[in-house]
Amino acid sequence: MLLFAIIAITLALIFYTLGVFSEKFAGALKPWHLVMFWLGFAFDTTGTTLMTKLAKDVLAVNFHSITGITAIILMAVHAIWATITLIKGNEKSKRNFHKFSIVVWIIWLIPYISGMIFGMTR
Repeated sequence: MLLFAIIAITLALIFYTLGVFSEKFAGALKPWHLVMFWLGFAFDTTGTTLMTKLAKDVLAVNFHSITGITAIILMAVHAIWATITLIKGNEKSKRNFHKFSIVVWIIWLIPYISGMIFGMTR
C-alpha cells in the first residue's frame, strides 16, 4: 500500500505542477489545465487516504497533518474556482487565474516536502 500511496502522491505532484505552470506560461486558464488540477486533486486525495490508512495515529495533530488538510482543501477550492471561471468565460479572469494557482501550488508543496522528510527520517 505504501508504494501505491507514493505513486499517487507523485502523480499528484506531476499533474498539479503541469497544470499550474502550463497555465502560467499559456497566459490564460484553458480546459486542459482544469483537467490537470482535478487529476492532481484526485491523486493527492488518493495518496493521502492511503498514507492515513498506513499511519497508526490517524488523529495526530502536527505540522504535516495541518498543512496537508489545508492543502487538500485549497486544491478543491482551486479546482472548483477554475471550473466556475471556465464556465463563466470571462477572459480577464482566465488570464489572472494563474496568480491563485501558484499560491495554492506553493502551499501544497509544504506538506509534500514535509511528508518526504518525515518519511525519510523514520
